[in-house]
Amino acid sequence: MAKVIIKLENDISTDDIYPGRYMATVLPSETPQFAFADRTDFNAKLRAKAFAPGSIIVGGENFGCGSSREQACSTLKGHDVAVVAKSISRIFLQNSINLGLQVVICPDIGASVGDDLEITEDHVVNRTTGKTYDQVKLPAARKGIMDAGGLIPYTRARLMATRS
Repeated sequence: MAKVIIKLENDISTDDIYPGRYMATVLPSETPQFAFADRTDFNAKLRAKAFAPGSIIVGGENFGCGSSREQACSTLKGHDVAVVAKSISRIFLQNSINLGLQVVICPDIGASVGDDLEITEDHVVNRTTGKTYDQVKLPAARKGIMDAGGLIPYTRARLMATRS
């Protein structure tokens, strides 16, 4: 189980997640400091490591819309958070899979800050309210890449397996 650390509205853009003025910073080790930089209170808590690993960001429709900037995913992965959203933009979803950021599409998710969520294979269970929500399952290949930690670790593991 993990706690919801922020509940966001619809159409959260990659510029909200990782503002464009920081695009000169691209190293995954450096991008996390700029996560949600314009949401100063939340950014300060992230930088202070006030949240447990695996904590959850809940989003509405079209999470990660906007540009194709990969840093929006790497900045969140750097904080070891997961995203549960009603829908996720196509490019943000693929970038998340490629980088191994845990994302879950859950069209009917109902959660508030502080709620405890459990992500199962098919559902998201809000342990605080007792409600269960269906998730949209990713195709097995995409889920495998995400679960492996991203495209590079997935490919590396597959190559090593063929050498054995």
